[in-house]
Amino acid sequence: MAEERVQRRLAAILAADVVGYSSMIEADENGTLAALRKIWGETFNPIVAAHYGRIVKMMGDGALIEFGSVVEAVECAVAIQKAIGERIDELRIEFRVGINLGEIVIEGDDIFGDGVNVAARLESQATPGGILVSDMVHAQVSGKIGVTFTDAGEITLKNIERPLRVWRWDGDRRVPASRHAPSPTGHEVMPSLGVLPFQNMSGDPQQEYFADGVVEDIITALSRFRYFAVIARNSSFAYRNRPIDVRLMARELGVRYVLEGSVRRAGSRLRISTQLVDGATGVHLWAHNFDGAAEDVFDVQDRITESVVALVAPKIQRAEIDRSRRKRPESLDAYDLYLQALPEMYASRPEANVRAIELLERSVALDPGFALAMARAAHAYVLRVCMQFPGASSADAERALALARGALAIARDDAQVLSICAVALIQVGKNYDVGIALLRRAIAENPNNGVVLANAGIGALLAGDLGEATDYLQRALRLNPNEIGTHWQLSGMAHIRMAEGRYEEALDWATRSQAINPGYDATHWMLVAANAHLGRMDEARNHLAGLEAISPGISLERIRRGQHAIDPHRIDVLIEGMRMAGMRES
Repeated sequence: MAEERVQRRLAAILAADVVGYSSMIEADENGTLAALRKIWGETFNPIVAAHYGRIVKMMGDGALIEFGSVVEAVECAVAIQKAIGERIDELRIEFRVGINLGEIVIEGDDIFGDGVNVAARLESQATPGGILVSDMVHAQVSGKIGVTFTDAGEITLKNIERPLRVWRWDGDRRVPASRHAPSPTGHEVMPSLGVLPFQNMSGDPQQEYFADGVVEDIITALSRFRYFAVIARNSSFAYRNRPIDVRLMARELGVRYVLEGSVRRAGSRLRISTQLVDGATGVHLWAHNFDGAAEDVFDVQDRITESVVALVAPKIQRAEIDRSRRKRPESLDAYDLYLQALPEMYASRPEANVRAIELLERSVALDPGFALAMARAAHAYVLRVCMQFPGASSADAERALALARGALAIARDDAQVLSICAVALIQVGKNYDVGIALLRRAIAENPNNGVVLANAGIGALLAGDLGEATDYLQRALRLNPNEIGTHWQLSGMAHIRMAEGRYEEALDWATRSQAINPGYDATHWMLVAANAHLGRMDEARNHLAGLEAISPGISLERIRRGQHAIDPHRIDVLIEGMRMAGMRES
C-alpha cells in the first residue's frame, strides 16, 4: 500500500495573541470576554476576510491565519493593529502579531511545520500593539506597504535552532492612560533610560559580541520595569564607535538617564564596568565593576544582567525622588506627587503615613489611570491598618482593598502593581490563595525587581511557606542591600526566624532593621519578643520601653487587631514574647 503523501505549500503565516490575557480574565472575566467578542466580530475577522486570509484556528485569546500573499498578510496585520489602537480606551485590549513566510504542512483544516512555529515565536517577542516579521517577510514587502519596519537584528527564538533576523513595527496607536505605566498630566514625563553599546577595551572582536549580548539582555530585562521607559536597542546602538557627549546623546534620544559600560579582558579574567549617568547634568549616579572568568562568559553574562538590572532600577527611582524634591512644591504632576509620597511611606511612622496617603490620593485624583500610584496608596492604607496607627479604622481597610482591586484591573501585567496589591489582599482582605497566586505571577513577570521579591517574601510569611518567604526576602536583600524600605525586609526575616523558633537569628535580623529605621514599630516587636523567649528579660523590657516611647498606648490587643496570618502561630509567638516582657493587654 502506497504511503499517503504529505501535503506542503509555501504560505505567509500570521500569529496574533492578546497581551496579558490570563491576568485580564482573572481581574474581569465577563468584561474581557465581551470586549474580545467585539474585536473578533467587528474588527479582526472582517479585516482578515478583506485581505483574503484564512483563519486556521482561534484559541480564545489568539488566532492563526494563513495568507497566499505576504503583502496581504502584513497589510492585514497593520490594519488590525491600527483599528484596535483606535478603540484602545473603549476595549482595553492589545494584540501582539508575528508573521513568517515558510513551508507549512497541511492536515485537514490545520497547518503545522517550522513556518507556523516561527510565526508563533515571533508573535511572543513583538511589542504590545506591534508586529514582528522575519527577514524573508520584510524582503518581500519592502517598498510595497504604507508603513516602515525597523531592523531589530538577529534574535534567538525558543526551540528554533538558528538565530533569525527580524524587523519590527511598534505601532502608531495611542496607548491608553490606564495601561502599563503612569501617564502624567502635567509637563513632566516618566523617566527614560538609554543603554549605550558597551566599549570593547580588549582589542578582541569576540568580546564585542559578548558585550552586545550583555547590553541586549540588560535592555530586555530593564524593559520589564514599568515605571521608566527604556529606549529600543536600534536607537541607542546608533551611537556605537562614536565619541559621545552623554548630555547631547540624552537630548537627542529624549532620555533622562544613560547606562554606559566597557568590557576588558586580561588573560583569563573578564571585567565589565558600568555607569549610570544623569543625562541632564552628566553626573555619575552609580558605577560598578563585575568580574568573572573569561571561559565562563555565559554565566558571567547572566550574572551581570541580573546585577545591573537589580541595581539600576532602584537608583533611577531614588534619583527621581531627589529630582521631585528640587521641583516647585506647587507642582501638581501626578508622577511627581507619587515620588514625593515614597519617602513618607518608607518612613513607616503615623504622621508620615498621613502625608503619604494625602499625596497618593491627590496623584490618583489627577490621573485615575495611574495604577502604580493606586497600588502604593493601597499599601499606605494597609500600613495604617496593620500597624494600627492612630485613627486606623475599617474604612481604611475597605479603601485599601478598593484601590488594590482598581489597580489590578488597570495594570494586569505590571509586576510591581501585582505584588503590592497581592499583599493588600493578604493583609487586610485575608484573601490568601489569590494573594499568593498574584505574587507568583508578579515574580514570573519580573524576577529581578527588588520590590516584587520583598512583597513576595512578606506575603509568603503571612500566607505561604516560610522557606519560600525566606528565599524571596534574601534574594531581595541581595539584589538591593542598601535601598530605602529595606527595614521591612529585615524585620520580615526576623519574623520568619521567630516563627521557626530561631530567636538568636531573629535578634540579628531585627538589630539590622533597627539600624536602618529605628522608628519602625514591628522591629521593636521582634526585639522585645525574641529577647523574652531567650530569657533575657532586662533586654526585652528595655526594648519594650523604647517601643512605648515611639508608640504611646501600644498594647497586645492593638497589635493583634492589625496582624494576622494563615497560621496563627506566626503572630502568637510575637504576642506571647511581648506578654512575657510585660506589655499591657489592652
